[in-house]
Amino acid sequence: MRYRTIGTDPTTRREVSVLALGAMLFGSVTDEATSFAVLDRYVEAGGNFIDTSDNYAFWADGGQGGQSEGLLGRWRRSRGIGDEIVVATKLGARPLAPGTSYTDHPEGLSAKVIRESAERSRERLGLERLDLLYAHIEDHTVPLQETVEAFGALVAEGTVGLLGVSNHAVWRVERARALAAAAALPGYEVLQYAHTHLRPRTDVPDALFPDGSLGHAAPDLLGYLRAEPGLTLVAYSPLLKGAYVRPERLPADFDHPGTPARLAALREVARETGATVNQVVLAWQIGGDLPVVPLAGVSSVAQLEENLAAVDLELTPEQRARLDAAH
Repeated sequence: MRYRTIGTDPTTRREVSVLALGAMLFGSVTDEATSFAVLDRYVEAGGNFIDTSDNYAFWADGGQGGQSEGLLGRWRRSRGIGDEIVVATKLGARPLAPGTSYTDHPEGLSAKVIRESAERSRERLGLERLDLLYAHIEDHTVPLQETVEAFGALVAEGTVGLLGVSNHAVWRVERARALAAAAALPGYEVLQYAHTHLRPRTDVPDALFPDGSLGHAAPDLLGYLRAEPGLTLVAYSPLLKGAYVRPERLPADFDHPGTPARLAALREVARETGATVNQVVLAWQIGGDLPVVPLAGVSSVAQLEENLAAVDLELTPEQRARLDAAH
C-alpha cells in the first residue's frame, strides 16, 4: 500500500492509504458478514481510509440511515480497531423523517444539527474523535458563517479532526474557507466529489442540483486544487458503479460524443498493461499530478482485490498523456 497526507495542521493531519474504501452499503444492501470480510481484507492490505455518512443507506429501508456507521462501529469493537484507521463521515443530508430524502427534507447545516449529528456519529462509530467530518450537501437556509463556526467549535473541542466538504459549488467552498481564515478557524481541507476518467455533462439538472450538477469534479474544482496545494480531492464513484464493465449502467450524463474516445484510450492502455479498465482508472487517479484519493465501494472481497492491485500499477508518462488527451 502507498500513502499520502491529508490536512496541513500537524495536530490533525493524517497519513491515509491512496485507495479509500467506501462503506455506503455496508450493513444494509451488503450483509454484515460480507462487510466484515471486505473490511478485514482492506486493513490486511494496508488500507486505512474508510468513508461513510450518517445518512447511509436511508434508501435501503426508507429510514434515516445510520446502518453503515453502526456496522463500522461493531466491526471496530470486534476487531479492537483504534485510531490507526481513519474514518470519515458526513452530515447534513440525513432525512428529517423516515420516508423523506435529502432532496426534500435534509437536516441541513445549522449549528444545532452539526453538533447533534456529529455526536450521533461518534456514538455509532465508537469514536472519541471523528478523524474527518464533511458537510455533505449545501444548505442555503443557514448563513455560511454559522456553519463555519459550528464546525470550528467541534475541532476546538477535540471531537473532530479534519473538515471536508462535498457536493458544494466551488465558490461556496472558497467563501466558507475565507470566512474560516478570517476568524482564525479551521476550514475545509478535503473535498469529496464524483470524479472518474470519463467526463460528465455538468449541465444536466436534477432534484438536488436544479442548475446542473455540483457533485462532479469539474474544471473549476480541479483548477482550485492546483491553486491550493493544501487541499485533497477524495474522488467518489471512480468506477461509475460498474459501468466500465457493464455499459448499460453508464449514467445519462456520460452519454455524449466525448465518451467513446475516452473509453477507447482506457481499453488500449488496459491491453498494453495487462490490467483491467477499472484498474487503469484507479491508477490514473492515484498517480496523477493532482492530489486525488479514489474512493471505491465494493460488494465482495474479489472486487476489492481487483481495486487493490491498481495501487501498484504504474502508467508510463506516454500512457498518461494519451489518457489525458482523449476527447
